[in-house]
Amino acid sequence: MVHVGCFAHARRKFVEALAGGKGVKKAQQAAKRSSKVSRARQALACIQELYAIERSVADATSEQRHRVRQEKSRPVLERLRVWLDGALGSVPEQSLTGKALSYLDRQWIKLVRYLEDGRIAIDTNAVGNAIRPFVVGRKNRLFADTARGAQASANLYSLIQTARANGLEPFAYLRHVAAELPRSLRVDSFGRSSVSAR
Repeated sequence: MVHVGCFAHARRKFVEALAGGKGVKKAQQAAKRSSKVSRARQALACIQELYAIERSVADATSEQRHRVRQEKSRPVLERLRVWLDGALGSVPEQSLTGKALSYLDRQWIKLVRYLEDGRIAIDTNAVGNAIRPFVVGRKNRLFADTARGAQASANLYSLIQTARANGLEPFAYLRHVAAELPRSLRVDSFGRSSVSAR
């Protein structure tokens, strides 16, 4: 497994820098109204080019997406990297733009990983949307107040999202797993359990 970065996070930092840290929604509105050419606006222009390329291959196969990324996205990223190297240190590090530039630099290797495989998304928005129902209600689930409780919750959430990703109704899938798993477990003479292939 490899760690993949999220261009939505990088983009958001530049949007906030452009709007002076007014919050994402107000920042996006201010970014649209602002006509000044700034480091943040320059970074956003490149990132928006990358997203436009992604929209153009949204319905493509992963192989086609990979090919288009090599032809179109790679040159934009190479230009962004050269620009970033020149921009680093040109603004105070503690400014919003300085923090956005620093984030882009620190995350670079992870951010460009989506070029390697057409199945990888440019951002983690789909992951965020998938786990949002669990995150929204987490304060109500105080049973996960231990590491084991948290692990049990994570296992359950993974099963539910795997069922959904495969077009299965989660409750029916969980009932099936709960019925089949005990039949698949074997206990050896030392009391250790293992799963038999079924």
